[in-house]
Amino acid sequence: MTTTSTILGACPHDCPDTCSFVTTVQDGIAVKVQGNPAHPHTDGALCTKVSRYTQRTYHPERILQPLKRTGPKGAGQFTPVSWESALGDIAARLSAIAARSPDAAQAILPYSFAGTMGLVQGESIAGRFFNKLGASLLDRTICSSAGAEALTQTLGGKIGMQVQFFAESKLILIWGSNSIASNLHFWRHAQEAKRHGARLICIDPRRSETADKCHAHIALLPGTDAALALGIMHELVRNDWLDHAYIAQHTLGWDALRARALEWPPERVAQVCGIAAQQVRDLARDYGQGALRGDATAIRLNYGMQRVRGGGNAVRAVACLPALVGAWRQRAGGLLLSSSGQFPVQRAALERPDLRTAKAPRTINMNTIGDDLLRPASTTFGPAIEALIVYNSNPVAVAPDSSKVVQGFAREDLFTVVLEHFKTDTADYADYLLPATTQLEHWDVQVAYGHTDVLLNRPAIAPVGQAKPNSQIFRELARHMGYTEPCFAEDDASLCRTAYGDAVDFQQLLGKGFATLNLPDAPFAEGRFPTPSGKCEFFSARLAAQGMDGLPDHLPNFEAPGSSAQFPLAMISPPARNFLNSTFVNVQSLRDIEGEPLLEMNALDADARGLASGSVVRIFNQRGDYRCRMEISARARPGVVNGMGIWWRKLGLDGHNVNQLTSQRLTDLGRAPTFYDCLVEVEAASVA
Repeated sequence: MTTTSTILGACPHDCPDTCSFVTTVQDGIAVKVQGNPAHPHTDGALCTKVSRYTQRTYHPERILQPLKRTGPKGAGQFTPVSWESALGDIAARLSAIAARSPDAAQAILPYSFAGTMGLVQGESIAGRFFNKLGASLLDRTICSSAGAEALTQTLGGKIGMQVQFFAESKLILIWGSNSIASNLHFWRHAQEAKRHGARLICIDPRRSETADKCHAHIALLPGTDAALALGIMHELVRNDWLDHAYIAQHTLGWDALRARALEWPPERVAQVCGIAAQQVRDLARDYGQGALRGDATAIRLNYGMQRVRGGGNAVRAVACLPALVGAWRQRAGGLLLSSSGQFPVQRAALERPDLRTAKAPRTINMNTIGDDLLRPASTTFGPAIEALIVYNSNPVAVAPDSSKVVQGFAREDLFTVVLEHFKTDTADYADYLLPATTQLEHWDVQVAYGHTDVLLNRPAIAPVGQAKPNSQIFRELARHMGYTEPCFAEDDASLCRTAYGDAVDFQQLLGKGFATLNLPDAPFAEGRFPTPSGKCEFFSARLAAQGMDGLPDHLPNFEAPGSSAQFPLAMISPPARNFLNSTFVNVQSLRDIEGEPLLEMNALDADARGLASGSVVRIFNQRGDYRCRMEISARARPGVVNGMGIWWRKLGLDGHNVNQLTSQRLTDLGRAPTFYDCLVEVEAASVA
């Protein structure tokens, strides 16, 4: 007799939607994953990727037992070992490093990010373990920290509109976001607004699938978003499309910002951004006049625009706009980049920084891992990195300047442990490869950055093979290290409660799978921003105290478009629609849809180089080269090529991916990566 049940879960992946899902289980096997129709934000719909989650959990290439390296680093050659043997050896190696001196454990580095966004399988027991060990800290800045710092300096935190109210907006600027691919449930609200007469404008160097569906598309050059925002401000000032009362009562630094904005007439903006001056005027008119008519005007930002040298300043400039026109007065007006700052997560209770017995260890930026793995010991850097524990990340594929990353991971004296589901590019370099569970097999609780609901994930099935949750792996490793603190025995269901303490009704989470935060509809209708002044801070005294410009400004890219005759093309690397960073690349049905690694190029640039659509090209700069198929496409504007990412390196034509070309330089704010601040040249190449 077949036994069927349904279990409530939550998508763990790095996406603003953070969907609630329902897993159907028959006789202990997960047979289907569907969107939860009872969750208003999910509304029964999942993206193509997560709707095929069973294909990931039961993938024939999934790692189902601990593996020990037997071949050269990078060859991906392993032999099965027992959990006891693997954890015993790992603990002995880490203990030997840490025992050398009081600070020696800093030679050990955790490397993790958003392979799961879950609070339990992310940095709960793992955080406790590395704090107790005294390992180096990781600056987890590879995605969003430039924008996060910009919002903090301007609005007071990662806060903004509630996503559902975009459905009531009359003008929506979709800025730096391919929402159809990366924010599907926001797009549903935008489409509802459009059906009720709203105007949608997409601002993006690439003519994305989202741009196709908007009323207008502004294809500015990469890294020029701050200039465009300042140009909008110029026109708002010149035409007096301003809410003077809101500015006077609820903002700080207006006179200085006004003076800066007047330095950016449309003609200057057009020259910097590579667009027509009339586009600047039209955009400012739509934004300013609409708001003064009482129309709700809203901006949906995403993180692509901040992956350049001046990314933090760009987000600051855009974040100033709603206050200038009083858009915050309405619940369907304002701005949303991230809502995650509104979640009352008890991170100290989860990660226990109090377990450190000495001063705070050094911090290593995850974006510079290529250089840092190759650094010798020094008084400024500290000890050389001798051991690396990777979980929830695939740095060999996703970190910038990947030729250096590969060199670092290939060090024979580097002891590397990887917790994974599959033999990724990074897993191939592991000394030990430990099988982790997928979201269908463990407890977790989620934050979101595109809505304001807490979601709970229950395990739907028993772990497949010998896989263990990340939390359990670190518990057992702590036991092998001799750590006896009671916090290492806390189970996952209890950790789900710890994550929010009394701030969220856990019984509601257990019953419904989600709990909605109690927040005002229009958070800044009467000001009350969580900044030091309580106002929207056009001028940040905190930045000025650090020797930086207190006002937002346009900072040209490190590798500004048009600045190099040797590398005349700007390259951005937006995500392929059917992958999520490097996750799902090995799901065959999704890879069949995506096709192959691709470079999109404008016909003018292709013709100038004698390149035909469908040919194999070599993309190169001073950091390296990368071969893939090129497609002449209207999605690429002249002077800019789109290197679609992020494919696993081993699936590329030459064992590389687009990060062979990207830089380890960091942004102006937030110490974030500059993936889209990259100049290249393209030429014909033969297939090896």
